[in-house]
Amino acid sequence: MPTSAQLPTHEVTYRNARDLILFGELAPGEAVTINGIVERLAAGVTPAREAIRRLTAEGALHASDNRRLVVPPLTIQQLQELTYARTGIEPQIARLAAVGVEPADIDALERIDEQLNAALAAGDIRGYLRHNHAFHWTLYAHSEAEILMATAAAHWLRVGPSLRVVVEQNSISPLPDMHAVTLAALRDQDYEAVGEAIHNDILQGHSNIAQGLDDAD
Repeated sequence: MPTSAQLPTHEVTYRNARDLILFGELAPGEAVTINGIVERLAAGVTPAREAIRRLTAEGALHASDNRRLVVPPLTIQQLQELTYARTGIEPQIARLAAVGVEPADIDALERIDEQLNAALAAGDIRGYLRHNHAFHWTLYAHSEAEILMATAAAHWLRVGPSLRVVVEQNSISPLPDMHAVTLAALRDQDYEAVGEAIHNDILQGHSNIAQGLDDAD
């Protein structure tokens, strides 16, 4: 995989803009402009415009009633659709990935999960979202299921910003650690249990998002 230094400028800008959404720096409902991306990322106008075009096409941005581009807040119906889609695809990616992981790979996932737990304990929303994404996608990379992963990536762009509520909800009622269950299943080479753990992890996160959406009404 090419490093940032090897990627074209427009691709680097796109990925950095995408990460602003994935990792909670652009919250649901927040407006996004070309000038804003230029300033936040020290990017050129043309790469910023292209990044916004791509993110809009992927559903990560949409036009509000006043025609401003915003990070779209989730509705309950959209969350239900994403739950159906993610629990149908990601557990299968995880099962495929589990076949290819080595003990050193599991150790690396465990280190990521430790960083995630530290961010969660500190109420570090950005750190939590970044390490949660890293845990899943470091695991999924072992599946080599490019088509499934591309579909899953689009789902993450829609749900990622709303996962920030998990940090707030966890401070009230600590959640079962499904990543720890995933790691134990990987070490046991129980591929079905890996898929089940990821399935339950998605349901857990979406349940908290739903609670946050209800509280906002």
